Amino acid sequence: MKSVKEIMSTELTYCTADDSIMEAAIKMKEKNVGIIPICGSNRELLGMVTDRDMVVRGYAKELSGSSKVNEVMSDKLVSVAPEASVQEASTIMAEHQIRRLPIVDRGELVGILALGDLALENQSNRAAGRALEEISERPELH
Repeated sequence: MKSVKEIMSTELTYCTADDSIMEAAIKMKEKNVGIIPICGSNRELLGMVTDRDMVVRGYAKELSGSSKVNEVMSDKLVSVAPEASVQEASTIMAEHQIRRLPIVDRGELVGILALGDLALENQSNRAAGRALEEISERPELH
């Protein structure tokens, strides 16, 4: 079975916790992505910020573009090691309903596994389909 490191994206763009919301938005636009990892000085993963985080936690609460990205980032993260199997990663993505999974090796961000990466991997088409189905399910309202 293939490991995550064989199919993950290693071309990473990230921000630091001191970068502004505007700087994160510019990087998202330049790279045509909707999520940016937030890292410390040694690329240790501190959080992730999505375009939706910036809108809902930032602009909708009247924060300015110069506000720090750490004010709007998610810091309760799930990650896996590069040696994790593709099946294990897709199960984690499904369980936590996430479309992008940070890959961390000894505390350092080394890659991102996206749902699209799973779909491109021929051996994991079923896993990607199952993960997408579970990620897309809406939780029951109580």
